[in-house]
Amino acid sequence: MGAPALARGALHRRVRGAHRARLPPARGGVVTRRRGLPGWATQILSVLAALAGIGVIWTFVSLVVLSPERRFLLPPPHEVLATLGNPTIMQPMLAALGRTSLVALLGLALAVVIGLAWAVVMAQSRWAERILYPYAVILQTVPILALTPLIGIWFGYGIPARVVVAVIIAIFPVISNTFFGLTSAPSRASHDLFTLARATRWQRLTKLQAPAAVPSVFTGLRTAAGLSVIGAIVGDFFFQQGDVGIGGLLRVYTLRLNMEALLTAVGLTALFGVVVFSVFAALDRAVVGRWYGSPAGR
Repeated sequence: MGAPALARGALHRRVRGAHRARLPPARGGVVTRRRGLPGWATQILSVLAALAGIGVIWTFVSLVVLSPERRFLLPPPHEVLATLGNPTIMQPMLAALGRTSLVALLGLALAVVIGLAWAVVMAQSRWAERILYPYAVILQTVPILALTPLIGIWFGYGIPARVVVAVIIAIFPVISNTFFGLTSAPSRASHDLFTLARATRWQRLTKLQAPAAVPSVFTGLRTAAGLSVIGAIVGDFFFQQGDVGIGGLLRVYTLRLNMEALLTAVGLTALFGVVVFSVFAALDRAVVGRWYGSPAGR
């Protein structure tokens, strides 16, 4: 047998051996595959494990690290959870959270509408980008605390001013991600094809740029959803006229050192932010996954 035949035989044996190594163990001549938990169950278990770990560390710090005289700084978890059954505290807290939620959703809606329109205008011409993009950067870089006095003078110190703060904080991710998607996703060949077909600017936008920019748009929406909640709380904290929001209650609880109510309000606010973010993440998976397919293993 010649050298080439020996080489081919060795190669075939290696391929068969590698193929057998990748197969799972069989029982009774039947190949069995291990089935793990569904993805959603794994995520829920991971969240519960993280919460349990936080509770253990929290309890250790409150009962062991802190002395009894300083334990009011971080009450143990069971004392904070007991606040949930106190209607005197929970009723105004839930009402304030509802008002903050309304401000956050209004600010998010305005940020999405204005941000999408802003990005579309910038994507249509280079001179519009040079004019408008610096203002978007300014909104992102100027500290909101520096704008708070002006916002209060121009819009009052009630709900409208809080909505404006939420819009300012949440709008930049919508602008930047949408603009990136509109200008970067379509290939040059696709633009050339639309040019040969004598497509109008509107046809190019709706049939080429916008569908390709959907993943980037939803990335901006997810980020803006969380930032709108932060903006609403910041607005509540500084603008106290009218019905109080959860940010106003946080300020009151801080001044009174009412740590149980303060930690409960922080937890409810964080839960609301997670819910808003999760809603847009689910929309992202539903829309983008349907159009572009989901990555393997997810």
